[in-house]
Amino acid sequence: METSTYHLRCRECGKTWGNQPRSICEDCFSPLEITYDYDSLRSRLSRELFASRAPNMWRYRELLPLPAGFQPSLPVGYTPLVSAPRLGERIGSRRVFIKNDAVCLPTLSFKDRVVAVALANARSFGFDTVACSSTGNLANSVAAQAAREGLKAWIFIPSDLEPAKILGTQVFGAEVVRINGSYDHVNRLCSQIADEHRWGFVNVNLRPYYAEGSKTVGYEIAEQLGWRLPDNVVVPMAGGSLITKIKKAFDELILLGLVDPKPVKFFGAQATGCSPISTAIKQYSSEIEPQRPKTIARSLAIGNPADGHYALKAITKSGGWSEDISDHEVVSSIQLLAETEGIFTETAGGVTVGTARKLIHQDRILPDETTVICVTGNGLKTTDVLANAYAAETPIAPKLSEFEEYIATKAANLPSAFEETASAGVGRQSLIVQGAQTAAAASSLVGAAND
Repeated sequence: METSTYHLRCRECGKTWGNQPRSICEDCFSPLEITYDYDSLRSRLSRELFASRAPNMWRYRELLPLPAGFQPSLPVGYTPLVSAPRLGERIGSRRVFIKNDAVCLPTLSFKDRVVAVALANARSFGFDTVACSSTGNLANSVAAQAAREGLKAWIFIPSDLEPAKILGTQVFGAEVVRINGSYDHVNRLCSQIADEHRWGFVNVNLRPYYAEGSKTVGYEIAEQLGWRLPDNVVVPMAGGSLITKIKKAFDELILLGLVDPKPVKFFGAQATGCSPISTAIKQYSSEIEPQRPKTIARSLAIGNPADGHYALKAITKSGGWSEDISDHEVVSSIQLLAETEGIFTETAGGVTVGTARKLIHQDRILPDETTVICVTGNGLKTTDVLANAYAAETPIAPKLSEFEEYIATKAANLPSAFEETASAGVGRQSLIVQGAQTAAAASSLVGAAND
């Protein structure tokens, strides 16, 4: 596989560090990031080259830090960019899209992208054990991809993580260490462990490589919009890295002449119970005060965001904004997206949809602008937040008379819906047929998901 020339560079003082498992500049103690030889790449890359390749994130391989000879074993990425007119009608946008990483392979979250790049380098650097601190999705992805690559995995998580995410890590054979504390406590411990053990911590010593995987979300958005940039992007924020890397992707595409220059506004989404970046932006402050997380959106529950300062800069310099929503709004937004577009998102996606709705109502996002809402994980991972949202229906006997009585009760409880159906010239038999078709469609979707 062809690779580009890339190396580590300090984000503040600019010193270069070659390629090694390191995330902090020893001179000024600032974070490192990957930089590329863009002059060399400009003559080699084209829209047609990317389009000729398989539909996964590796089509952009020259713009990723991949070691020489790397051969991917999983078709990660290139998730759908879905037009969402029914959602748009409800939230006040006439041109809204969902970037749906709820279906990303192999573990149904955007973290599969970053882990794929991190593990490519872990192997290259000689690690036989990989590890991470995680609020859930990263744990799933490291465990799954380590199993596929034949690497040992140690996963460190807060003890109150959602049961589905814990199970979705254990099933891959990883060693799971639960910590009595917040994610920030877990991350601090992992930084100490990384100093003592020769392990590849994807979000510690491999972090610069890991973070680059997020850029592929931005590349895909641009390509899927016909090599055009959107007006707005709404992104959930935990550590703050994703929003900065989508911006970096757009900047790179402009620099390389692959898209026309265009201002894009970046909007950050957080849960009210853990909103350090959002709070700073709304207070017009350049300082981010750490918070103690208290939210059902556990995948975003990082009170001291590592990339918070850079996320704040990306948002404010673009003319964007940040908002946060309550736990109640998170749940209602999950339901709204599911009921309008058939997309089941986890709590982080509920945060993003609910925040987009709030921003539109504030006129920060205008109805005719092209807006992309990033959904980063699958709702099957956080079903516990919906446990009390739906009452269990009383079963009926398999008799037509029982069903007629049942539907009559429904009609009595929902008179407006049945009156509207009748006024549209749809009889009871048509209603029953429509119900059967809906049930069949739902069964088909479930079957497809299980294939």
